Amino acid sequence: MVNYRSRRFLFKYSLIPQKKWRLAAIILVASFLGLGFYVLKLSNAVSYLSDDPKACINCHLMTPQYITWNHSSHREVAHCNDCHVPQDNLFSKFYFKAKDGLYHSSIFTLRAEPQVIKALQPSVEVIQSNCIRCHEDRVVDTKLTASVADHAVHRTDRTCWECHREVPHGRVKSLSSVGLQIENIEVHTKEKAAVIPKWLKETIEANKKSTNNPTAK
Repeated sequence: MVNYRSRRFLFKYSLIPQKKWRLAAIILVASFLGLGFYVLKLSNAVSYLSDDPKACINCHLMTPQYITWNHSSHREVAHCNDCHVPQDNLFSKFYFKAKDGLYHSSIFTLRAEPQVIKALQPSVEVIQSNCIRCHEDRVVDTKLTASVADHAVHRTDRTCWECHREVPHGRVKSLSSVGLQIENIEVHTKEKAAVIPKWLKETIEANKKSTNNPTAK
């Protein structure tokens, strides 16, 4: 009796469909899982678990931000996560990273991103906190307090980048202003891919030959 009741309870809530629907259910679940793994691979989702700045340019919209950082002094001492993610503990770091990642991926997938990308208030608070964390000795420097007018007030009533506007991304962050860096960004191109297009390379070679051998014309 006990065995029968326990089996009845288990099968009452079983997710296994009736025999006539099993093939369709298997195909549906397999398709869903396959599509899910494909999206994970396509979006290079595993890279977001790392601190590699190139993870931030899986979306091409962030390329100007990556290039400006990559040509700044911060490149040697701080990566994207050092500034844009909480550093107080591991849970806060990955929770904030996951929350921001879901928001960004949703907005970019729907093509609803603004023309000018600005940090939202939660991100502003995190960035400001990390600025102070790294530069605390400058914030409380007595020499600056003595030499800079209203330094004690200004260090608390505004964000750091209201004054330090060129660090690390500069004021203007569009591709039309920062251009593209010469070296490849592997996340966008195949490894060891040629930077110069084939047609342009052939034209350059042809011009070199004609310059070196004028009689060839």
